[in-house]
Amino acid sequence: MKKIILVFLLSYGFSCFSQQKSSTAKTINLDGLKVNVEKMMHEYNLKGLSVAVFENYKIIWTNEWGVKAADSKERIDRNTAYSTASISKPIVALVCAILEEKGLINLDEPISKYLKRWQLPQSNFTKDTEVTWKHLLSHTAGTSQGGFEDYYQGDSMPTIVQSLQGKLLPRSKEEIKFLFKPGTNWEYSGGGYVIIQCALEDHLGKPLAQIVKENLLDPLKLKNSTMIQPNEKGFLTNITKVHNSKGEIIRTGIPITPQVAPSGLWSTPTDLAIIAIEVQKALLGKGNKVISTAVAKKVTDIVTLMGSRGWSYGWQRNLGWGNQDWFSHDGSNTGVGGELLATMKKGNGIAILANGDKPNRIPLMSYVENTIMAELNWNVSFDEKSAKNIPEQLSKAIIGYYTEILFGYNRFGVTKIFKEDEKLYLGSPFFKENMGIDKSRMYYMGNNTFKIDNYPNFIQFNLNHNNILEGITIFRDSSDLKKIQIQLNEIRTPETKAIQIFTENKYEEAINKFEKLCLEYPAFSFESVLNNLGYSFYSKKQIDLSVKIFNLNCIKYPKSANTFDSLGEIYEIIGELELAKKNYKESLQLNPENSNAKEMIKKIEKRLGTKS
Repeated sequence: MKKIILVFLLSYGFSCFSQQKSSTAKTINLDGLKVNVEKMMHEYNLKGLSVAVFENYKIIWTNEWGVKAADSKERIDRNTAYSTASISKPIVALVCAILEEKGLINLDEPISKYLKRWQLPQSNFTKDTEVTWKHLLSHTAGTSQGGFEDYYQGDSMPTIVQSLQGKLLPRSKEEIKFLFKPGTNWEYSGGGYVIIQCALEDHLGKPLAQIVKENLLDPLKLKNSTMIQPNEKGFLTNITKVHNSKGEIIRTGIPITPQVAPSGLWSTPTDLAIIAIEVQKALLGKGNKVISTAVAKKVTDIVTLMGSRGWSYGWQRNLGWGNQDWFSHDGSNTGVGGELLATMKKGNGIAILANGDKPNRIPLMSYVENTIMAELNWNVSFDEKSAKNIPEQLSKAIIGYYTEILFGYNRFGVTKIFKEDEKLYLGSPFFKENMGIDKSRMYYMGNNTFKIDNYPNFIQFNLNHNNILEGITIFRDSSDLKKIQIQLNEIRTPETKAIQIFTENKYEEAINKFEKLCLEYPAFSFESVLNNLGYSFYSKKQIDLSVKIFNLNCIKYPKSANTFDSLGEIYEIIGELELAKKNYKESLQLNPENSNAKEMIKKIEKRLGTKS
């Protein structure tokens, strides 16, 4: 079962980076966003949104929409702070680099040297490798505990030591542990930043909130940012509350975060923009007053291309929007979230925060970000003269379907490489969801290597002597020692092969090829693949094919209540009520606890005027 909820962002005139305009920041009027955003906030039930836009190292435009809380008419203003969630991490990384420059810590040293209240757990992965600050800051330490839930007044809250011990954690019931040898892989870990918090506080004898305030917030004169928590003295008063997807305040609306380092910062888009601009000025080596060039380079230098294909000490370095290089970080907690985006050069960027859940805020955030980037013409066109003609044998070898190869976020869907007008394009589900871009041009640079529009890395397709694809290599530049190699079986899977079969062939031919695929992978379950394909074809208005796929899934997996539930849903949607009822009943027989099937049968019988 998968309810069909389609969000059409493009109805509001989604702008893509390939769009070229002659306007400049001095003449453009971003106030045009106000009306559309107001309409969209009502549609998506988002209570509040704030944005700051900076260009050429200056904040050029800010705006706020909505109210601080659903139960209040008090409007959000420029000084209203939000919980920023994981945007806290690069801020802590910045402070660590500043402290190192002051001689107070050494990021190359083992973190254990600084810990007093708690010690790292023993692990075979670390018996021959010391875990350093840099490992933890870059998510390459191999630590678990990816993220944490918020707490509210009255909850039993863990100390950071208890958090590391896995106590009072709704998401994780076990002590933090190591998943691989430090430095050999990448795994996003909020728990790793809790270790950093513990080490900083133990070594300096101060709460992390005070350390951050003294070394970054106060020097930058940021009055609307803090890592002090709502249950502590000195917390901010001008804040937004968090809301669920229905637009309702979650409990008190003011989350408390014991794990301060990974997600405890409260701030405004304006303050976040000031921090980003200071980093940008430091990278430029001009106009920076608080963050040195050495610190800025250290925290933005790429450590690894594993995981999301680009990560530094705190910052994400995986974006190439508008064919520019960015440092960025997003934040997402229940009922609140945002993003900080900044270019490595030219001093451009966006800070945006919203007090709603993902379904409410993400459409708005995407619309605002994409509109701003297009209106301010931040796109840098690729020099096509540097591209070469693509060898035919290479083109044939790489056309097809892959896992999400650009960023490694396979939850987004499948990547497709295809030819159009004698040119190669890549359709990225990440680009589609985040930028509204259906296809990106692939420019051939020689040696089986391509540069792709809006992507910072190069992709080399590794062919054997028979011109058969064996895998890919991803790297940032030719001298990059952080190349990652991905084997063919990791990027062309049974799932991608099944999707290609049903997408590229008529149904009768596809069935024959699919049966051969099932024989090739006898242990692989295609149930979820077929289920997702059925919904995908329905969303593309290929109704007949959608119904055939759902029926096929029931034939292949006749003991699955979910397959019959999905078939019942699709029949109900297209008005075939008797068939819908029949399949919901079959689902209910297989799973008597299927409350959705029970409810749908009642609704269908009411529409038919009959009873079982």
